[in-house]
Amino acid sequence: MTENYTALYEQHKLAGASFTDFGGWQMPLKYSSELAEHHAVRNAAGLFDLSHMGEVWVTGPDAAAFLDYALAGKLSAVAVGKAKYSLICQEDGGIIDDLISYRRGEQKYLVVPNAGNAAVVAAALAERAAGFDVVVDDVSAETSLIAVQGPNAEAILLTLVPAEQHSLVTELKYYAAVEVGITFNGAVQDLLLARTGYTGEDGFEIYVPNGDAAGLWEALLEAGDGHGLIPAGLACRDSLRLEAGMPLYGNELSREGNPYAAGLGPVVSLKKESDFVGKAVLAELKALGAGATSGRKLVGLKGLGRRAGRSHYPVLKDGNVVGEVTSGQPSPTLGYPIALAYVDVEHSEPGTALDIDLRGKPEPFEVVALPFYKRQK
Repeated sequence: MTENYTALYEQHKLAGASFTDFGGWQMPLKYSSELAEHHAVRNAAGLFDLSHMGEVWVTGPDAAAFLDYALAGKLSAVAVGKAKYSLICQEDGGIIDDLISYRRGEQKYLVVPNAGNAAVVAAALAERAAGFDVVVDDVSAETSLIAVQGPNAEAILLTLVPAEQHSLVTELKYYAAVEVGITFNGAVQDLLLARTGYTGEDGFEIYVPNGDAAGLWEALLEAGDGHGLIPAGLACRDSLRLEAGMPLYGNELSREGNPYAAGLGPVVSLKKESDFVGKAVLAELKALGAGATSGRKLVGLKGLGRRAGRSHYPVLKDGNVVGEVTSGQPSPTLGYPIALAYVDVEHSEPGTALDIDLRGKPEPFEVVALPFYKRQK
């Protein structure tokens, strides 16, 4: 596999990062302690390089209608300035990717797919654009994405935003985006600022040209001095999103699964007036119920002991295999093991006692409602 490097690779090396391959990219796994980075995001702030994510602009008179056809959600209903979490599915209902789309104008959207799927999603959008008056422009290779996540994220960002634009930041709602001036490299540059996130905390994502990424990264680190900001890697990003009950493509989501089994039924808009790719099969799956095709659905599992389950470990009921873990580890915030798993529908109700097979030894877990962790507003 070809290794890709983000525009911030040298900054990560200087900060002492250890690296791992993720979706074909060399990404920082951690800088010092993944636990310290996890707690920093929960209690102060963490700085993430998300430049491996994709960015695809969809523009033109048919942009809204096209995305209604290409994606499972109703993107035409999204107000300008807002964002929507959605899915791009196959004809058979399998999930190609989960993604966020920002409506930046009446005829202009930014679609953000996951790292390993960026090229696949861009190609699928380009193919599905036939017959629509739209332009699909994949700018992933020239765009960096930096995130500041945690309770101090807003205060840190405000130190770099001109005073007259502070309200653009403080009044920005969750799942929305705005153009805002950010001071770095000795000047104020207008950049796209989003308030979404993948950690369960408040936070922001900043889209920046590759050539300006290092300057913005350093400015944010300096602004975070005194606010507890530290750079954070993929290891803590995974533990944070797991606590927040957020799925990861390749673990909880795949082409073999479907939105209803994954608990993402509300993301699918079957009431759209127009047809969309996968609609017929997804309508059938909804009628069959959450466990359609596999007989299993995604649940949260809370450990009653101290040992954690890991991906692909079997889930047991009375010694019989009834499921499989997709993600699992000890929760740094909650102090007990947690896991996401697909289990047989009849064992999916909260309160159900199950075991995870930890290399031949059953460890007790209980089905619980998601998310495991929810921040205090």
